[in-house]
Amino acid sequence: MRNRRLVISAALVAAAVGLVPGTASAVSVSGATTSGATAKASGADRDVVRKVKGRTFSSPAERTVTTVPSGAAAKGSARAQQAPDAATAADQRLRVAVNAFAEGVDSFNLESIVSSQEYALVDVVIAWGDGTTDTYNASVTPRDFHLYRAKHQYAAIGSYEIKVTVKDSATGGAAENGLTVATEGTEFTAHEPKRLLDTREGIGAARAKVGARSTVALKVAGAGKVPAGVRSVVLNLTVTNTTAPGHVSAAQEKGLAENAQTSVLNYVAGQSVPNLVIVPVGEDGYVHLFNAGWAPVDLLADVTGYFTASKAAGYGALAPTRIVDTREGQGTAKGQVPGYGSFDIGIAGREGVPAGATAVALNLTVTNPRSAGHLTAYPAGKTVPTTSNVNFAAGQTVANAVIVPVGADGKITVRNGGWNPADVVVDVVGYYSPQSRSALVVPPVPFRILDTRENGSWNDRPAFPLAPRSMEWLGLEGDTPVAEVDAWALNTTVTNTGGDGFLSVAPDPNLWSDYVRGKNVKPQLPVSSALNWTAGATVPNLVQTSGGKGGIVDFWNQGWSFVDLVVDLTGFYETPGA
Repeated sequence: MRNRRLVISAALVAAAVGLVPGTASAVSVSGATTSGATAKASGADRDVVRKVKGRTFSSPAERTVTTVPSGAAAKGSARAQQAPDAATAADQRLRVAVNAFAEGVDSFNLESIVSSQEYALVDVVIAWGDGTTDTYNASVTPRDFHLYRAKHQYAAIGSYEIKVTVKDSATGGAAENGLTVATEGTEFTAHEPKRLLDTREGIGAARAKVGARSTVALKVAGAGKVPAGVRSVVLNLTVTNTTAPGHVSAAQEKGLAENAQTSVLNYVAGQSVPNLVIVPVGEDGYVHLFNAGWAPVDLLADVTGYFTASKAAGYGALAPTRIVDTREGQGTAKGQVPGYGSFDIGIAGREGVPAGATAVALNLTVTNPRSAGHLTAYPAGKTVPTTSNVNFAAGQTVANAVIVPVGADGKITVRNGGWNPADVVVDVVGYYSPQSRSALVVPPVPFRILDTRENGSWNDRPAFPLAPRSMEWLGLEGDTPVAEVDAWALNTTVTNTGGDGFLSVAPDPNLWSDYVRGKNVKPQLPVSSALNWTAGATVPNLVQTSGGKGGIVDFWNQGWSFVDLVVDLTGFYETPGA
């Protein structure tokens, strides 16, 4: 059983549907100098909520199934003899209700509530559905009930049938109730890029712009070979034909999307903005996309994978590593990729990505494009999909996170969908493999854990932008010597940008206590970029990163001007049973 060091914060749970400041560590670092005043706070004070509120499973007492002993056992019971119908008497005497509350990637808190119309001494067995049991005994009176709470951790994600059996020690009669639960942890199945939504063409929704302050319901389960029962979906979401600034929110329910105080992408007039999103899917198989702007926009959504509570492929986090840079001839031929040209990247079996990986998590960047266009990444050997991962205008540098299925030969293909040449940069940040068991947990909507524009948005951090050529470290697990979370899925956004620059995100090599005591080492400056911006732009991008040995993530402003940074938690990966 893992040692939980994280504090459950009602504020951060509420932040899922409203802008409520969260708790976490935040220390501004320029070079390797730490703000002493901020570092004095205790690790416990700055723990961030990782335990997203899980689902509840219930089976009321009315569903109790009772049995009574036969023969001598029944006749030997005074209470059974007094009843004209022993089965009816037993049915009236014992009841058990069962509630299960999902917690973390693999655990449940269980309530068994036993009641009886007569005084009874009972033996209770909880069968967890994985071959293990818990037992207890209790006395129950007609005027009261007995509540027993237990916690159980499963060694693997999946669905389990929990049964609670209550046996009357005097009569031998028994009552049973149970339910089927599914862990919050989910594993990934790659999906060839497929367009599920294009409001310009009437794909997945009406052929019309999404109106101002309006929501589009997108059917995911059962669409594009995505099966029923998916828990969340990976979409490359793009907004285009914009005439005013705004943002888009995404959630499994319409109300959650419309009331979310977080965004999955931001845009201004005339922009086409893509961003990779991981969105929970509602029980009806839909996700909801809310245009929070005051003018209509077109929305596109391409699926590249989905998560289910069953064995598939777990995540493996890697330190961001550059594998392709056409400006330097790294990983491919030196020189810009021609218009409508493409190149392959052998990815399986190199840079930490194992052979047999089903998909890779990349940051794909275009720079120096000579005209507008888009990039598409897809499994090598497959037909070019009618999807896009990065959209750009002439001269822009644009980055976007992508999750790309790996071809049968261990390669992926990147295609320049523009008319003219452009440079391409690719950084690998992780992979999905059947050999990995690191599972994803996704909250109903992302919740905000840092906003440098807001006082106290990161515990008691004062509102102050991220300084040029500086780094902000965020301790996401408090003062722990061994990180429990394998990786974090964070939607990062920069805004109020005074000049061009780029953001790097990487695991920190220190512990919380190292920073507090001033014993921290200077983290190595990353060479990879998570997102790029120009003066005045607001730019989002999904970042998947580990938290280092102490659960700390570094955010580097590698520009020469101040910027504001917003970070929303969209999920976390953890190995069940650890």
